[in-house]
Amino acid sequence: MNDLYRMAGHLIRRLNQISISVFTEKMKDAGFDLTPVQFGALAALQTHPDVDQATLAGLIAHDRVTMGAVLDRLQNKGLVERKISPRDRRARVISLTDQGKQVLETVTPIVWALQDEILTGLNPQEQTELLRLMRKAADAGNARSRAPLQSPQQK
Repeated sequence: MNDLYRMAGHLIRRLNQISISVFTEKMKDAGFDLTPVQFGALAALQTHPDVDQATLAGLIAHDRVTMGAVLDRLQNKGLVERKISPRDRRARVISLTDQGKQVLETVTPIVWALQDEILTGLNPQEQTELLRLMRKAADAGNARSRAPLQSPQQK
């Protein structure tokens, strides 16, 4: 059993639990009902407005089915809107509403501030090194993911 506590998968799961817990607490304290995935979708839409659901899912490495439910919630909150694509009338493009832009502007500094809390116990150099190694491992294993990260150019 002691070996479990040194396994990458176990530690990654635990850090994910910590990350979600800290994120949820900070959003609640700030008066927002927002999940990490919802924040990721909003942030991606800020950089890549008017993308379709499949492209958005790839931009934040989430599966399309989950992305549909995330977008439903964001639309119900008035943070995103779906419009008919000018290129394909069967497709919908998603963009931030003015309210979505305001929420994102307000919560982004909060999200950046909570990053240190997620990695509590590590000094700034250790945090930088851990993030570098996590990016390296995630990039190397991207193709093995059930929802790989995709850049807009890959679509």
